[in-house]
Parts: sequence; C-alpha cells; structure tokens
Amino acid sequence: MNKLLVVGTVAFDAIETPFGKTDKILGGAATYISLSASQFGVNSGIVSVVGGDFPKSYLEKLNAKNINTDGIEIIEDGKTFFWKGLYHNDLNTRDTLITDLNVLADFNPVVPQQFIDTDFLMLGNLHPAVQMSVINQIPVRPKLVVLDTMNFWMDNTLDELMEVIAKIDVITINDEEARQLSGEYSLVRAAQKIHKMGPKFVVIKKGEHGALLFNNGDVFFAPALPLEEVFDPTGAGDTFAGGFIGHIAKTGDISFDNMKRAVISGSNLASFCVEKFGTERMENLSKEEIQERLLQFKLLTQFDIELS
Repeated sequence: MNKLLVVGTVAFDAIETPFGKTDKILGGAATYISLSASQFGVNSGIVSVVGGDFPKSYLEKLNAKNINTDGIEIIEDGKTFFWKGLYHNDLNTRDTLITDLNVLADFNPVVPQQFIDTDFLMLGNLHPAVQMSVINQIPVRPKLVVLDTMNFWMDNTLDELMEVIAKIDVITINDEEARQLSGEYSLVRAAQKIHKMGPKFVVIKKGEHGALLFNNGDVFFAPALPLEEVFDPTGAGDTFAGGFIGHIAKTGDISFDNMKRAVISGSNLASFCVEKFGTERMENLSKEEIQERLLQFKLLTQFDIELS
C-alpha cells in the first residue's frame, strides 16, 4: 500500500453562511485533505500542530479513518489555529472575521519516521518555509509532490513560494491565484507560465465551474456537479485536493490520463463537502454514495455525436 503524507493545518473553524452558523468546529486544510483521501484506503499521515485545547475526540475521528496523527504536534500550553469567516449570499465571496495563528505561528514541522519514505506528498496551504522544511526532511523524492497555496503567500512570501514551486510536480490553485502568480488573464497562458516555474501539471480550480488540468499542451476540463443546495463551501478546495491525491496514491499511476480521473475524483468528493457545515459530510460518507455520484459525473460529461 502506498504511503501518503499530508502537511497542513489542523484547526478550529467558526463559519456563518446564509443557511446558519457554527461555533468552533473541526477544520484545517490537512483535516479536509486527509478525510477526503481516506476514501481511497491509502496509508496516510498528517504533519501539523495543535494546542492543548484541541479535543482528543477529534484526533480519534481521524484515527478512525485510518489517518495517522503521530505527526500532529500538541503544544499543551498553546492554543489551536482558529479561523472565523462569513459567507455572502452567493457563497463565492467571504469575509475573514478572525485569524488567530496561535501555535501555528512558530510551527517547526517534524516528519514521523514511518513516513520519511512516503510515496506521495501533499503540501497543503501553509507558509512556504514550512512546506520547504518538509520537502528537505524526505531523503528520497516521492513519486509525486503536490502543492496547494493561495494569494496570501503570493502577496507576502513570493520568493520563498517560488522556491517551493520549483521543487514540486503538481500545483493546485484557483483561477484568481493562477492569474496573480502568472500575470496572465488567459488561464491557458497562465498554465504555460506556471509550467516554466517547475510543475509538470497545473490544476486550476474554478469552484462551482469545475476544474482544469494542464500538462505540456494537453488540457482536460472537469465540470462541477450542479447541486440543489450548498450550505458551506469551507474546505471544498482542500477536499478536492484530497480526492485528487487520494486517487493517485491508491492507483500509483502519475500519467496524464490517470490525473484526469483524479480530477474527477476530487470534484466528486468536493460536491459532498459543501452539503453540510465543516467536515460533517466527509466524516459520514459511504462508498455507495461516492459511486452513485461518480455515475452522475459520467452521465454529465458523456455524449454521442456524429462527426462529418
């Protein structure tokens, strides 16, 4: 069984959308990525940090999904990273109300010995210095290194981010971030420029409008499944990334054709994530539901046409 190491935040979120609001609940990029990847039965572990206020029951939830939490450092006298956000009516725009880095401010990641030989590495959204530290701790390059990042790091730590981008195989960012990173409005041109920075594959997430995969002139588009109701978009991008890397880790196939299937897998799981607040939907997802919705994706994109 292939090993997957996920680096990212394990956190508290407080969320308000037009459909309701929550108090502090389980969140964080590594949490969503790992829960999503766990659907593929891979041997996965998390590298992150939490405070003494982080409930053991949350760690047990992850362990119950066969996610190794030995790499989650617990700072007993510290507080866990906390984010609070308010979504507007269209659910595409949000206001960040609180960001308390807490123990994340001084995070020095340590890769657990059992994952030092990981086959696949998923670098969730974090400070590029933390991402680079993890890359440098792994002596033999994994089969695939995937990076997720955001415009905050482009604004504040661009030089360090570029050093990380030069060392990875796949980058997953949204369309706005792709345009900022490349300086190009056309997403095709943006992907071409980003390729030259290092990544062989560029995945551009477009939220409710699907995702694009680029590789050496080849392009693949995966739609997002039209949903009747979206309650909470928090974590959808990380869930997509988890489905993407989870599928690849399960199959061990890093070809462009298999990456197409990985993009569909990511889109499929992200469509579940938004149906409930926080991680609730991902914690209680069944294999039957996943397969049924995969069929919906297939029907959505399959058609016959006569070419003259």
